[in-house]
Amino acid sequence: MLSVEEAISAVLEGAAPIGHEQAGLGELVGRIAAEDVTARMTQPPFAASAMDGYAVRFKDMRVGAELRVIGEAPAGAPFNGTVAAGEAVRIFTGGAVPKGADHVVIQEDVAREGETITIKEDQPRPRNIRAAGIDFKEGDVLAEKGMRLHDIHGAVFAAANINKVSVYRRPKVAVFSNGDELKEPGADLKPGEIINSNHYALTAMISGWGGEAVYLGCAPDSEEAIRDYFRGGAEADVVIPVGGASVGDYDFVKSAFAKEGGETVFSKVAVRPGKPTWCGNMGKARVIGLPGNPASAIVTAALFVQPLVRRLAGEIWSAPFLKARLTAPVGANGGREAYLRAEEKDGAVAPASNQDSSLLFPFAKANALIRRPVNAPALKAGDEVECVRLR
Repeated sequence: MLSVEEAISAVLEGAAPIGHEQAGLGELVGRIAAEDVTARMTQPPFAASAMDGYAVRFKDMRVGAELRVIGEAPAGAPFNGTVAAGEAVRIFTGGAVPKGADHVVIQEDVAREGETITIKEDQPRPRNIRAAGIDFKEGDVLAEKGMRLHDIHGAVFAAANINKVSVYRRPKVAVFSNGDELKEPGADLKPGEIINSNHYALTAMISGWGGEAVYLGCAPDSEEAIRDYFRGGAEADVVIPVGGASVGDYDFVKSAFAKEGGETVFSKVAVRPGKPTWCGNMGKARVIGLPGNPASAIVTAALFVQPLVRRLAGEIWSAPFLKARLTAPVGANGGREAYLRAEEKDGAVAPASNQDSSLLFPFAKANALIRRPVNAPALKAGDEVECVRLR
């Protein structure tokens, strides 16, 4: 069996971003920048008034001073002249500050009669002007290559006069379940049948990591049927069969994989839960077989599928480990690296009371996995542990 670290290295061997494409500003959330995004213009492109008032020379500011209003500068319609001594230009928020002016006196601080204003309040310093480029300047890098873009980036790029961005293509990840006993939600179950639920978590996780998740369906316990599902994922970048990877009489996934020309890279990992996790290559696709038990499938997806999807999607990423202190004791670990479902908050981590690999509900609260090294000793409440953040 490979260690977790060895298995991750094997999964990632030769993996690289799978190409890029142009995306509009409304399509950027969660995408990965394929190149540095640089501003095409300065923002703001000119010195702009932050208030409604009058653009003046600060050296003219003294209580009782009278200034002649020579024009106005609403937003979008600059005043083309120059403010000289004893002059003022009526200006509004967002308006371009005219030449010669270095201060905006707010309208509440003046009295106006006809085309003359009188300064009523002391002006302690020049203010109320947003300098050109205070946000960013032309040529500034707004997002670095490999950065995951979020909901504000579209607005930032738009302000920089950018309408499209080069992003990495989302890797297509095909997922299929396996098992005669599995039925979809809403079905009337016969004795021995259970609801097929793992793929809802897995496809959502894959989408969150930057992949394009495609659920192919549930293959029955038939080698030929499973081969059909592998063919259905032939155009995918990653194929994730779930279940059917153990050594039972009805576990046909690995044999179907082999008959479809797949080459196995590894067949077991020294991890708990998730020992039957396996990996191989089939055509252009990397195949990661996950166990059918819910905890095993979700934990091993987080450990092995996640770094692969993020790498193919072009993201510069490393596992989000954190240190936390136990709120309850945990027992000694054995010969396989173990990952315990847990809830982490403010540096304290509470392991789920039941870690059975068949249990799905503990993940509803779990936001971290406590990492237990091989042969780690028992720990008491308050001891520090290393965790993997789930979300």
